[in-house]
Amino acid sequence: MNLPVILIIAGAFLAFSILVILLGGPSSGKAKTRRLAMVKDRHAASTEAVVAAQMRKTIQSGRNGDSSLIALLPRRDELEKRIRRTGKNWTLTQYMFASMIVFVVATGGMLIVRAPFLMAALVGLLLGLGLPYLVVGMTINRRVKAFNARFPDAIDLLVRGLKSGLPVTETFQVVSQELPGPVGEEFKGVVERIRIGNTMEAALQETAEMLGTPEFQFFCITIQIQRETGGNLAETLANLSDVLRKRAQMKLKIRAMSSEAKASAYIVGALPFFVFGVVWTVNPGYLAGFFVEERLIIAGIGGLIWMSIGAGIMAKMVNFEI
Repeated sequence: MNLPVILIIAGAFLAFSILVILLGGPSSGKAKTRRLAMVKDRHAASTEAVVAAQMRKTIQSGRNGDSSLIALLPRRDELEKRIRRTGKNWTLTQYMFASMIVFVVATGGMLIVRAPFLMAALVGLLLGLGLPYLVVGMTINRRVKAFNARFPDAIDLLVRGLKSGLPVTETFQVVSQELPGPVGEEFKGVVERIRIGNTMEAALQETAEMLGTPEFQFFCITIQIQRETGGNLAETLANLSDVLRKRAQMKLKIRAMSSEAKASAYIVGALPFFVFGVVWTVNPGYLAGFFVEERLIIAGIGGLIWMSIGAGIMAKMVNFEI
């Protein structure tokens, strides 16, 4: 094992140890004091006040837990919002740990195959920043798709509740209890925000910003217009449910029509990597220059950049907005 490998492994372990010390969480003494204060407040205040106070303390403690990372991360609020949109119990600290681990593994792997140190560090940096970001994005997209698939059913349940005489907030509670998955979770969040004092419009708008999907924006606009102008909310929501189902059907038709072109693009895009892997397996020395010689390294990186640009353009061409 050469000196650069030893240095990068030692630096990674040092950085990991520093992060563990800084982000290890509250001590047991602070946790004990906090639990005693919660018990005291529970016996001294009303139930609703205790719930509101506990939720505010939970939010504040979550922010304080990552306070040591504020100076290290640009646009921290946007990254935290993006992580919350996944619906998972992931934290900013875990995200940084994952990025660091990917960086160390990728850089170490490149150094093991005797790649130049600068190239190994660059590849590790790109993967360390890009791979966790890509995983979070895929998780968000999967959750939004699951939400949109069940959202018309939630609106139908709201319509039946309104026709039976229930108020809007009670129908939200029914949806949060009856429907599993992202739909129930988001409506549960709306109900909890209303309970701690937020208005219905503010609670819905916060959920809409968190989801970032037009379907829920339509729902928020419908509720807001009905509260300002009046009218039959059940009938309006029934029409909205029908529109959302037709919108989903149109998306499926477009996906079916563009599936052949997407398959061709995947095959053409994967072909250079497949050929590279086959040639590397048969004759590694023939392609070893791409990891050693400076000119070939620059040519390979340039080719990857241009292929990425082409893949992005093709993805935009087949991504139709409805």
